Amino acid sequence: MIDVKATLAEAEERMEEAVMFLEESLAHIRAGKANVKILDGIRVDSYGSMVPLNGVASVTTPDARTIAIKPWDKTMFKAIEKAIIDSEVGITPDNNGEIIRLNIPPLTEERRKQLAKQCNGEVEKAKVSVRNARRDTNDRLKKGIKDGLSEDLEKDAENDLQKMHDRYIKKLDELMAAKEKEIMTV
Repeated sequence: MIDVKATLAEAEERMEEAVMFLEESLAHIRAGKANVKILDGIRVDSYGSMVPLNGVASVTTPDARTIAIKPWDKTMFKAIEKAIIDSEVGITPDNNGEIIRLNIPPLTEERRKQLAKQCNGEVEKAKVSVRNARRDTNDRLKKGIKDGLSEDLEKDAENDLQKMHDRYIKKLDELMAAKEKEIMTV
């Protein structure tokens, strides 16, 4: 016989992972403001091994439109610039010999719509994950009836699962609304 609480807890964990993955994905989408998270995926060639950018330099945002990168080793300037240019960030670095600056250009209306569409795609993937967690758990509960789980217990668990699903879908929608507002704000 299956443990209903453990099954529901497992489903909730999968749904929570979908929310966390979405938060991480949305953080990497540039919204016109300087955000050091957009550089998280960049790897720099440091003495023969690829390390994260924040492993060879301090990365800060002195103002809303600028990201400042100060390498700890002066010989890393070329490698850092090359890594930024080769990445999908789409910003040309400006090097003054002390600090590498990335000036975040204001987004055009067309680019804002493109980013909003990209965010919608990420949200949809997360919703599919939440729905899959619900479907898999429902299947396990239905199989539990064959293994001796009472139908009343199964129906109660199904209702709890649906409420949990609705709560997580609402949370995903709220994340999307906040990101869309951030993108569309000039």
